[in-house]
Formats: sequence, structure tokens, C-alpha cells
Amino acid sequence: MRKRQQPLGDRNIIGAKVEQRRKELRLKQRELLEQLNSSGIEMNASGLSKLEGQTRAVTDMELRCLSVVLGVSVNWLLDLD
Repeated sequence: MRKRQQPLGDRNIIGAKVEQRRKELRLKQRELLEQLNSSGIEMNASGLSKLEGQTRAVTDMELRCLSVVLGVSVNWLLDLD
């Protein structure tokens, strides 16, 4: 598993949590993308990488879908729990 080379950005607050949970579930980015795409969220590898690196904003629909696919609450992703 590669280590992040760039510091986290400031475009969203959920990216680090998404990456953390994805790794807990032992999902590769490609596998998460497949699940998101099959749930109606169109995202490519670059988009997910930028989301996790917090250099890309997240839509409300993406937030909801990520919480379902990752099996966590929206509040957890938003660090409100």
C-alpha cells in the first residue's frame, strides 16, 4: 500500500475518513469506484484520489452514497459523531 505523498487539501472534510474506512474494509480504490459507479455515482480514479486527498469538493449525493457503500453514517464522515 502506497503512502500519501502530498499533504491533505482543504476542499472537503470527509476525504481522510473515506480513505480510512476504505482501508479498514480492505478495498482498493478501483473496488470502491465500482461500487460507487454501480450506485449511480460517476467518478473516475483521479476523482476518488482527489476526494481522498481533500483537493476536490464532494456533492451531497456523493456523500450519501459513500456513507451507504462504506457502511458508515454521514455524521461519521463529517466527523460529527
